[in-house]
Amino acid sequence: MNIYMFMRRPRLTAPEHVDHALYHCLSRVVDRRKVLGEAEKEQFVRLMRLYEKLYGLRVVTFCVMSNHFHILVEVPRRPAGLPTNEELLRLIGQTHGEGMAQRVADWFQRWEGQGNPAMIEAERERWFAQMWNVSAFMKVLKQRFSQWYNRRQPVRRTGTLWEERFRSVLVENGQALQTMAAYIDLNPVRAGLTKDPKDYRWSGYGEACAGLALAQAGLLRAAQASHPSRGTATEDPRDAAFDVLGWYREQLYGRGQETHDAEGKVVRCGFSEEEIQAVCDAGGRLPAHAYLRLRVRYFTDGAILGTQAFLESVFQARRQQFSAKRQTAARRLQGLELDSPLRTARALAVSPTEHRRRPES
Repeated sequence: MNIYMFMRRPRLTAPEHVDHALYHCLSRVVDRRKVLGEAEKEQFVRLMRLYEKLYGLRVVTFCVMSNHFHILVEVPRRPAGLPTNEELLRLIGQTHGEGMAQRVADWFQRWEGQGNPAMIEAERERWFAQMWNVSAFMKVLKQRFSQWYNRRQPVRRTGTLWEERFRSVLVENGQALQTMAAYIDLNPVRAGLTKDPKDYRWSGYGEACAGLALAQAGLLRAAQASHPSRGTATEDPRDAAFDVLGWYREQLYGRGQETHDAEGKVVRCGFSEEEIQAVCDAGGRLPAHAYLRLRVRYFTDGAILGTQAFLESVFQARRQQFSAKRQTAARRLQGLELDSPLRTARALAVSPTEHRRRPES
């Protein structure tokens, strides 16, 4: 028997001349067990956003299901001009904590004092070798999540949580990118978990509708595949983001029609012709109150919603239930700029760092 039949084939990656490669990455839980509940999905997304920043990638969109996940990620080519030591340390601090950043800074200082620049370059390369690399990104994401998951079990488990190395598809920029993005965000609809994709919070589209800037930027990237001028620096970012939400919603509904058998029974969940027409008639835009409802539900479960005066009165009365570093309670409803006096007790996580550092409840 040919032993090469059992050897792993090298992962298919973009040619060297491609400036920004796009990959659809998929991985499943061992035995496809449905072990990813709300807390697990939240943690997975938190780690994904954390390492997205460190590794210099962009998540175009994603979807975390009960036993698998999809991530559509854009991976830029390693730049010729690498980050300076100060920039690298700042990035390490934002993603791994100030303690790790200080240790690396101390090493740099010691090696510089010893006149040993080779050690500094070796340490820099150790970090850079992981960046702009889809395999390194997926490896650390899956490993860190497995470690977190294993620690949480009543009987502490060991070993991998995932049934295999992740699968990936190299995706062409353009129509293929938009089709793949829609396929990913339609997963919860196809699985019958939700009727409207905006209501599934562990997805790129769900996060974008709830106001997360990173998620909106990812969908903007998909839109630029066919509209290169969209979202340029001269446009108002808020207008561009909400225009993208309307455009993307039309894309989802246009690709997500339900199918029936010969007897008219639904065999594949999706949208009816009437629902699709209604979305097209509205230009894909949701009413303002729908965005507000998503924002409140997604980010303020168990917290406070009201005027600034109300939040501050509750804050003073329940001061011990908030972080000692916190000075005020009221946070604006970011992601939806309305002339509204409403405030919330939890700020929108506009970056992975803010999300990681905010023990506010």
